Amino acid sequence: MILKDLLQRIQVLETIGTLERAVSELVFDSRKVVENSLYVALKGTISDGHSYINQSIEKGAKTIVCEELPSEINDEVTYLKVENSSKALGHLASNFYGNPSEKLNLIGVTGTNGKTTVTTLLFDISKNLGYQSALISTVEYRIADEIIPSTHTTPDVIRLNQMLAKAVEIGCEYAFMEVSSHGISQDRIEGLHFKIAGFTNITHDHLDYHKTFQNYIYAKKRFFDELEDSAVAITNADDKNGLVMLQNTKAKKKTFALKTMADFHGKVLEVDFNGMLLNFNNKEFWTTLTGKFNAYNLLLAYGIAFELGMDETEVLQAISVLQRVNGRFETIKSDSGIFFVVDYSHTPDALENVLDSINEIRTKNERLICVFGCGGDRDKTKRPEMGDIATKKSTLAIITSDNPRTEDPIQIIKEIEGGVQPQNFSKYTSIPDRREAIKMAIKFAEPKDIVVVAGKGHETYQEINGVKHHFDDKETIRELLQLMGK
Repeated sequence: MILKDLLQRIQVLETIGTLERAVSELVFDSRKVVENSLYVALKGTISDGHSYINQSIEKGAKTIVCEELPSEINDEVTYLKVENSSKALGHLASNFYGNPSEKLNLIGVTGTNGKTTVTTLLFDISKNLGYQSALISTVEYRIADEIIPSTHTTPDVIRLNQMLAKAVEIGCEYAFMEVSSHGISQDRIEGLHFKIAGFTNITHDHLDYHKTFQNYIYAKKRFFDELEDSAVAITNADDKNGLVMLQNTKAKKKTFALKTMADFHGKVLEVDFNGMLLNFNNKEFWTTLTGKFNAYNLLLAYGIAFELGMDETEVLQAISVLQRVNGRFETIKSDSGIFFVVDYSHTPDALENVLDSINEIRTKNERLICVFGCGGDRDKTKRPEMGDIATKKSTLAIITSDNPRTEDPIQIIKEIEGGVQPQNFSKYTSIPDRREAIKMAIKFAEPKDIVVVAGKGHETYQEINGVKHHFDDKETIRELLQLMGK
C-alpha cells in the first residue's frame, strides 16, 4: 500500500521524506519489523517506542510515525510527526485494512461485569438466526466458525482490524466486541466505527491501572463520548453511573432496566438453578441462564438485537435456547447431589452477584461454600472487600490462590483476610493451594450443598512467577469428585 493513502483522518504535524512510498506492514513492536514496514513509536507505560526507532530502521522500516523526531535523520526513511502516536496508529490500521469496521455492524460492550456474557450471547443469537458474525471477547475470538485463542479482552488495534477485515472478507454482517477500560485508555479502539455501544455496569476494579474510581468511570464514558451521531448508545438505567455514560454522547440514547422505567424493561418472574422465567417488554420466555445479573445481561443483548433490526420474536426464541457461557455460572452436579457453580467472578460486585443469586434460590437448608482468591499484581484494594463479601454471604468461605503472578500467595490471602468482620471469623479458612482448597470444599460438602468456585471461570491455568501452570477448576472438581467417591 502507498503511504499517502494511509493518512486519511490523520493530522501530520511535520513530514520528512516522500509519501510515495510502499508500506508492507504496520508494526509498533520493533522486533516484528520487516522490509518496508511502517513503524509507529508508542509511548507505553513500561517502555518508549521512540527508543527503538533506529533499531527498526536497521531491520528494514522505511516509514516512522512518532511524536518526537529523532536527532539523526536517515535520508532513505520517511518520518511523520504526529501529536499522538497511539491515536494515529488506530487510523493507520483502519486505513491499511480497508476500514473494515465501516463495512460491518460493529457492536461494542463495556462495563465491569457482563461484557463476555453479553457479546457471546449476541454472537450465539445471530448465529441461531442465520447470520455470519465475529466475536472478540476475553474467552476467545471467533470469525464465523473459526476459533482463535484470546490474548486480551481488547486486542491491539492492528490485530483488531486484521480480524475485522477477515470477517468482512468471509461475509460477516456483525461483529460483537468487548471494550475494556484499558483498551479505551490506550486508544486500542481508535479509528473504529461502532454502530451500537452497550454499557453493563461499573463497580470496583482495575484501580491498580486507573488509580481512582473517577478515572475508571471516565475511561468507560470516553467510549460513549466519542461515538458518532449515527450510532446508538444503550445503558443500564439501574446502575448509578449508567446515565453518566450518556451525558455527552452524540449517539441516539436508549436505556434498559429491571427496576426503573426504560426503553427495554425486564422482570424476573421465576428463578432456580435450571433457569429463569423472564418478561421483556411484556413478552414472557424461559432461559437456562440464571441469576438477576444474567437477567441484565440478557436484557442488554435483547436491546442491542432489537436496535440492529432483528425480529423481536425470533430473538426471544433464540435467547430461550441459548447455553450458558463458558466459565460464567456453569453448573456441575455430583453423583451424591452436591451442586457446583464455576464462575469467573473476580471483582467484589461479580462475587456478590453470584452469591446473592444463589442465596435467592436456595432454601437455606443447603449450605453455601465459596472457594475464591484474588489475583496478584492487580488492584489490591478489592481484596479485603471480597473477603468481607464471601464470609458474609457464605456458610463457609475458603480463601485460596488465584493467579498470584509475582506476589506471595500468603500475603495476598492475608490482605483478603483483613476484610473479614469479627463476627465472621469462624466462617472461613485459608488454603493457599487451589486444588487442596477445592478438595476441602468437596470434603466438607454434603448432598444438596452448593459449592461456588470463583475467580477463574474459563481460564485453564494458574500464573505463578511468570509461568502459566495448567489448572482448570471444572476439570479439578470432576477429578476430585471421582477420587473422593462423591
